Amino acid sequence: MDKQAFTSPIDLKKVTVTDPFWHREMELVRREVIPYQWDALNDRVPGADPSWCMRNFRIAGRMMADQSRKGAQYVPPSYTFRGFNALPEDITKPEDDKFYGFVFQDTDFSKWIEAVGYSLTQHPDPELEKTADEAIDIVCAAQTPEGYLDTYYIINGMDAALTNLRDHHELYCLGHLIEGAVAYYQATGKDKLLRAACRFADYIADRFGPEEGKCKGYPGHEIAEMALVRLYEVTGEEKYLHLGKFFVDQRGQEPNYFIEEEKTRARREGRAVCHTNTNPAYHQAGKPVREQDEAVGHAVRAVYLYSGMADVARQTGDDSLYAACERLWDNIVRKKLYITGGIGGTHVGEAFSYAYDLPNDTAYSETCAAIGLAFFARRMLQIKPDSKYADVMEQALYNTVLAGMALDGKSFFYVNPLAVVPYAARHDERLRHVEPVRRKWFGCACCPPNLARIVSSIASYAYTEKEDTLYTHLYMGGSIRKDFAGKELTMEVDAKMPWHGHVYVTLHCSEPVNGTLAFRVPGWAPDTVITCGDKQPVYKDGYAYLTGKWHEGDMIRLHLPMAVHVLASNPAVRADVDKVAFTRGPVTFCAEQADNGDNLHLLRVDTRYIGDHGEGVGVEFDHDTFGHETVKLHVPAKRLIMDESAPLYSQWRAPKEETAKIVLVPYYAWANRGEGEMMVWLRRK
Repeated sequence: MDKQAFTSPIDLKKVTVTDPFWHREMELVRREVIPYQWDALNDRVPGADPSWCMRNFRIAGRMMADQSRKGAQYVPPSYTFRGFNALPEDITKPEDDKFYGFVFQDTDFSKWIEAVGYSLTQHPDPELEKTADEAIDIVCAAQTPEGYLDTYYIINGMDAALTNLRDHHELYCLGHLIEGAVAYYQATGKDKLLRAACRFADYIADRFGPEEGKCKGYPGHEIAEMALVRLYEVTGEEKYLHLGKFFVDQRGQEPNYFIEEEKTRARREGRAVCHTNTNPAYHQAGKPVREQDEAVGHAVRAVYLYSGMADVARQTGDDSLYAACERLWDNIVRKKLYITGGIGGTHVGEAFSYAYDLPNDTAYSETCAAIGLAFFARRMLQIKPDSKYADVMEQALYNTVLAGMALDGKSFFYVNPLAVVPYAARHDERLRHVEPVRRKWFGCACCPPNLARIVSSIASYAYTEKEDTLYTHLYMGGSIRKDFAGKELTMEVDAKMPWHGHVYVTLHCSEPVNGTLAFRVPGWAPDTVITCGDKQPVYKDGYAYLTGKWHEGDMIRLHLPMAVHVLASNPAVRADVDKVAFTRGPVTFCAEQADNGDNLHLLRVDTRYIGDHGEGVGVEFDHDTFGHETVKLHVPAKRLIMDESAPLYSQWRAPKEETAKIVLVPYYAWANRGEGEMMVWLRRK
């Protein structure tokens, strides 16, 4: 690896986002989503699935306080397994001091506080900060004197803590706690939650590692790997990096920890070993990570692991680990990526399917998985600025990630299919995971707060930096301050992506500044034109580098052609043979029943009237349909005329058809106008 190429995310306090598209999304999260999710965490949203999250923390905190008042050493209760999602009959009874929810319910808070931290960097809010501080007090009160902080075991019993790493998510809870604590500390300078996260990390570091007598396990659900690297970067404590590296290195080694853990747990519980319970590949533990070359198993866990691998590779200079990241990235992008930037083709295990298996109506494509893919992409960008990573990151962000949240910020998709027929979703057991309308909340609420945290931190995906270079990966309006050898340069960006391809950059500095500004040339706009006085860009790996002395008022102009692209899939993707999909800029489009009537499967794109560069497709700038500026595409088509009185089977004859127009809208905006059919891939004529 070329360490000279490594970059870091820019300090969010140095970025102001004024972009009409992303500023609206960030304000939506700040004004609607964060308060709404706080109500959800406290079970105050009528009609929504309960969270139990803050209730569990309060109960655990009372247990700690009771022990303290008694002046006795903390004695953890005996372990009583209550299942993954045990629900109370009546939680209003004061004597009901039991844990409810999933074993990872604590992470609802951790992701919420992370989103709060990012939001505060852009918009200081004393009332929100006060609420966050009070929430942190509740969470920290639940921590045991030894540093352990997972309410499932604090409430249910500590004697089985850390004995089911595969399923019980304690290390996953640790990872999210670290991420939230770091974000809040960086935003506010307050370290109470950060100190709690460090104490929990210390507790784990004392028990896990390569040293004799320490546990040789690793997370069943990954995220601790990248979180520990982040904790190291903030605190400078190398033991956190070493622990993250240990989790990466140990994964998949023989004897396989998850198999041995199942044997131990079976002996403990007095039952026979159930070998079908353990599928190491599902947890990315079938092989040591440096031997892996195919993305397999649970999609979210996988990309969280790959993100951690990339972080460890960057911090340790591990070429073999980086090579594995490259192989896994290529496998995803070439064989397992939806055109919407989604991943995870099957609902069975929320997992990657086999190569080229990308069904549309049964797609899982979890919102969290697309978010995790963006995590992975940014970390690969930090190692090597290459537009191939940013292209996919942008594809995921503008499509599947944003589709996971309604335009009012009050309902969410867990699953993001590419074709929906509401009647089938309600009546076909094979589609039981597909929902044609978003839900207010989920008992397993990983996606909504995940959305809040990535949207609030979107600027850290748009820009990275190294000592002498500022990289622009996503084009969004705002201002960015960058220090070049002690001299500050402010870059003001005027952009109206994703609908308009003109970007104007104005530079401000009190004295001349030497440095390099690098701008991505998107894969969807290879003919991008960049002008900057007499400076000539140098192109490398999909970035245009402008180097030299910058003065007050210098301007850079970028023109990114916004052609409509009519795309076909690799013929190996059986679901999409003889079909086409439409993109413009980073946005993927879809047909909805609201614009085209029902039975979308009867529509055929008439490609005879569409040119190689999208000629023949009408582009309409629309400000009314979704309450903000969007683009609609008008596609020439034919509609088959259906005779409902025809027999089930009959002699083939040329079908009757009529001329039609297909109206396409951005995929991220679908299902905001009521329930109806939706389709991304359309048959062609």
